[in-house]
Amino acid sequence: MSLIVYIRNNFSFPNLLCLVLVSMLLLVSPAYGAEEPPFKPLPLPLGEIVTYTSDKFLVPPDSLAGGDFIIATTPPAIDFAFYPEQTYDGNPWSVWGDNIMVDDKWYSAIGDHIWNCYLYEYDPSTQKLRTVLDVQKLLNMPEGHYTPAKVHSRIDLGRDGWLYFSTHRGSSKYTTDEYYYKGDWILRFNPKTQKGEVVSHGPVGKESIPVGQLDPDRLIFYGGTQQSKLFFAYDTTNHELLYKSAENEGPYRYMMFSKSTGYVYFLPEDYAPLKRFNPATKTVTEIDAKIGLRSSTLETPQGYIYTVATGGDGSLFRFNVKTEQAEKIGNAALTGPGYKTRAYVTTIDADPTGTFLYYCAGNAHGHSEQGGTPVVQFNVNTGEKKVIAFLYPFFEQKHHYIPEGTFGSVLSSDGDTLYITWMGRRTDKVQTKRTEWYCAMTAIHIPESER
Repeated sequence: MSLIVYIRNNFSFPNLLCLVLVSMLLLVSPAYGAEEPPFKPLPLPLGEIVTYTSDKFLVPPDSLAGGDFIIATTPPAIDFAFYPEQTYDGNPWSVWGDNIMVDDKWYSAIGDHIWNCYLYEYDPSTQKLRTVLDVQKLLNMPEGHYTPAKVHSRIDLGRDGWLYFSTHRGSSKYTTDEYYYKGDWILRFNPKTQKGEVVSHGPVGKESIPVGQLDPDRLIFYGGTQQSKLFFAYDTTNHELLYKSAENEGPYRYMMFSKSTGYVYFLPEDYAPLKRFNPATKTVTEIDAKIGLRSSTLETPQGYIYTVATGGDGSLFRFNVKTEQAEKIGNAALTGPGYKTRAYVTTIDADPTGTFLYYCAGNAHGHSEQGGTPVVQFNVNTGEKKVIAFLYPFFEQKHHYIPEGTFGSVLSSDGDTLYITWMGRRTDKVQTKRTEWYCAMTAIHIPESER
């Protein structure tokens, strides 16, 4: 009885009504004790490759009708598969790092955003997609110790034949002393021997390493960290830290590397003073060039690196590695009379001739399907944007899967196939979490007439 009196004396009717409604929500919310639906297998056996060619790939959504682009006249053939290891609900299953081709095989990585991440190999000659490295098994940490849930860096090939990459946390709640966090890892994998190794654990202390790129000739791994926003250079041969910046001076999410000069460029945010690291002198110098740098290509035969700015219309820049000058050459975004521009482009590739750039002109963090999940070819000489395929709604209709965004892509050595790792939403399954994604791959075979 005393509780009733307390409530009557201390709560007005509106407040009391609010209290009752909140209590009812807590009782029915899955986050407060109700069991979530059991895992439902993906609608295609994991790793099984299916191939499609369809004119539907060339049909834009109504919102983009009459937009600032052209559409290819010949549809591509597209290989599609769900990645192995996705036998339970991740939080979410996701891709955050860039990809590479080695001897015409494609290497990519995904993680569950909890405790696990994996490296994969796809052989287009046999159409086999397989797991080649389980990072948690490689690290073999004691039970309850932190293990990374992402490969957020580039995957790069060194002259020694090893692939190099760095790891990154899933949830920040695990990067604490409670989980024995000592910092993230630089790892390597040998495609020929199928062996994985630890290069360094915590090269700059208790820092996650979402940004990473290898100088393949000098075998220097360049990294950027999450917690203190450091830039560092690590000698992978001698296991020696060559350089560490002050806090808040490191790269935002990407870097530019010039293979012809050996210089690496970075900035803490778009249009901040560009910084150049010289490995010969181990010094950083500010460069008088204004540029956006959320993603970048490798250096082209002409000595250019192409970059995309963060958000907005996705301003595209061309950086001359000889003169160290940058110029804007266009916008990555597609525009249409009924389309809200989305241009968060986190991976971009240049073809072997240095003429065409390829990317998904949507939002890497999701909702690219609002523009049909368009895969774009950009001509750096003319500024023309051409959509080579709209992936939505085709794969939703075929496999109940909506490709929503990507952080990982790579072009084949001859420029005829674009490989992309997708984060996407299932429509055959009740969504119990906002971040409930799964990962799929596409190999988009670009018709010769469109190249």
